Amino acid sequence: MIVLGIETSCDETSAAVVRAPGEVLSNVVFTQQEMHGPFGGVVPEIASRSHLEKLPDVVEQAREESGLSWGEIDAIAVTYGPGLASSLLIGMSGAKGLAMRLGIPLIPVNHLHGHIFSALLSPGCPSIQEACPFIAHVVSGGHTSLVEVKDPQTVRLLGQTIDDAAGEAFDKGASLLGLGYPGGPLMDRLAKEGNASAVKFPRTQLSADSLKHYPHLDPELSFSYSGLKTSLMYYVKKHPESRDDDVQRQDVVASYQEAIVDALVSRCVRAMDGQTTLAMGGGVSLNSRLRARLQGEAAARGWQLLLTEPRFCADNAAMIAFVAAQGLAGVTKGVDAMKIDVMPSLSIVIGSARC
Repeated sequence: MIVLGIETSCDETSAAVVRAPGEVLSNVVFTQQEMHGPFGGVVPEIASRSHLEKLPDVVEQAREESGLSWGEIDAIAVTYGPGLASSLLIGMSGAKGLAMRLGIPLIPVNHLHGHIFSALLSPGCPSIQEACPFIAHVVSGGHTSLVEVKDPQTVRLLGQTIDDAAGEAFDKGASLLGLGYPGGPLMDRLAKEGNASAVKFPRTQLSADSLKHYPHLDPELSFSYSGLKTSLMYYVKKHPESRDDDVQRQDVVASYQEAIVDALVSRCVRAMDGQTTLAMGGGVSLNSRLRARLQGEAAARGWQLLLTEPRFCADNAAMIAFVAAQGLAGVTKGVDAMKIDVMPSLSIVIGSARC
């Protein structure tokens, strides 16, 4: 089966063609970072307008780069959640129109499932069946979660952030320090020149009481970054020179990044109790310090560590088409396909990987 995937959950407009089980024939991504930079974050209206303008050309480019004709496409996969409602609607509308025009099935895919399985997308990786069971760490601008993948059809949420995601913590920290947007790559570069022990930022440990509204989550495997962000805000107010002095700012960035990474790594270690394979995907999984720390833990503990290839870390349509090509999402046809709606607050489905 050959699947054309469409991804518009946030501020990347992407289309890709994947041949089952996982051969990526094309993967085109148009990023809007420059548009949102002046605002310090994603502006939904700007994002959706850009998707509307760019999606037709991105889809056509993906089809052309695949070397296939439209008649050779067997199905259209599309992200239906979670994400920005206005952005998701552009991708869903385009996918429905394309599926109707070509007379082929529409496959709605959970964006989070794309990140979960993205580490298995590169050549040479084990198949999903071979990798299972494994722990997956989804860490991005909007999501920070730990899940257990028992088999290709069973995904169980273990823990997640109850406030800011790791990527948000990077972006907000960078804003407080006057670095710009997006904050993750900027902080990653500066941190390499700084002393990660210079400033003692908090490492929040959640209690059962703090998760009373999330009874299905394990407090030892969940995250909270709001306190860390607040701590940085007060530090900058008390030490305004940390925004202007290059050396001091490098130390603050390195210390702040280490606090974010410590929380991620420590919870991965806990989640891996009795497990042998850890997979990580999402935009923040590109962070060099996070990768180095997990590689060290994997070497010391004998884990198999599957890190998503950089080109598939940020939001992309290849991972969406991959999930569909693997048969991990429901297939709809005809009139039923046109009834599918987007789900901006969609979460990882507990008990099943199916959408």
